[in-house]
Amino acid sequence: MKHRHWPISFIVLTTLGAISLIVGVVALAGAGGSVHPLLADEGTGITMLVTAIALFLTGAFPLVLRRLAEQEGA
Repeated sequence: MKHRHWPISFIVLTTLGAISLIVGVVALAGAGGSVHPLLADEGTGITMLVTAIALFLTGAFPLVLRRLAEQEGA
């Protein structure tokens, strides 16, 4: 079986997406106001959730390209 490596850009962008998702959920839950005043706003939580989705989708591109290259035999 061939050992597969994940692209570093996928790992970095997915990690940033997970952090953004956690911050967004905390901000929407109302618990972020004690950490920083900007996290008390509901708009911040929505913005962080949208950012997380964008980071996950952006991180998926290098992974899909690597999988396609492996299928082509490159």
